[in-house]
Amino acid sequence: MLTHDAALQWIARWDRQQEGYLPDREERFTALIDAVQALGRPDPVVIDLGCGPGSLSARLLDRLPDAKVISVDADPLLIGLGRAAYPQLTFVTADLRTSGWTDRLGLDGPADAAVSTTALHWISEPELKGMYAELASVLRPGGLLLNGDHMDTDDATPALSRLELAIHELHTERVFGADRPEDWRSWWDAVAADPDLAELDRERTTAGAGHHGSESRLLSQHVEALREAGFTEIGTLWQRGNNRLLCAVRG
Repeated sequence: MLTHDAALQWIARWDRQQEGYLPDREERFTALIDAVQALGRPDPVVIDLGCGPGSLSARLLDRLPDAKVISVDADPLLIGLGRAAYPQLTFVTADLRTSGWTDRLGLDGPADAAVSTTALHWISEPELKGMYAELASVLRPGGLLLNGDHMDTDDATPALSRLELAIHELHTERVFGADRPEDWRSWWDAVAADPDLAELDRERTTAGAGHHGSESRLLSQHVEALREAGFTEIGTLWQRGNNRLLCAVRG
């Protein structure tokens, strides 16, 4: 049986694995939560898109304890870890690629912000447009979309894009050198070997065996989809190399 402490240990290992791909992950978390706090509401309603085991949601609630955070993911194993570790969070199982996912959120009014980190790149461009359009329907005017992810610009600025990637790779090498954390596949292999996680229906996981990299890796894909969905001001609030925090304001 999965215990609270065991779930926290698995999530700590998840966080370390993720840091291997973005060593400034905590800095990006901080910038994102700063933007939510800057809305000036002590109790904002925030939707965490592709929340995984709740790493961002938990940090957001630590900073803004009166916030209502709705954490959304399609993966039963990651959701199960989050529910065991963070009972103070509201987890919702929903696939962002499927129309009607917002009906599962239980909202009684518009949300103030939607946040995401290292998740939306796995949604294809057509599905991304549908997801952003549906998201816009539940955000208040002036509400924010804050998406932290690797987003490339080689379709628009190829030389700058190469430099952005080089900055990210050199920073990662300085931080870790040859001592890299375990990678994505190793974490999932370890999950599969733990009998205490069998109850989380890991056979239906979507982020493990079903995850095949970036479907919408370009910054332009996200900007275009957001504009079509009715977001107005769109820009980068924080950046290191090709790792950026994209912000869009609901019109």
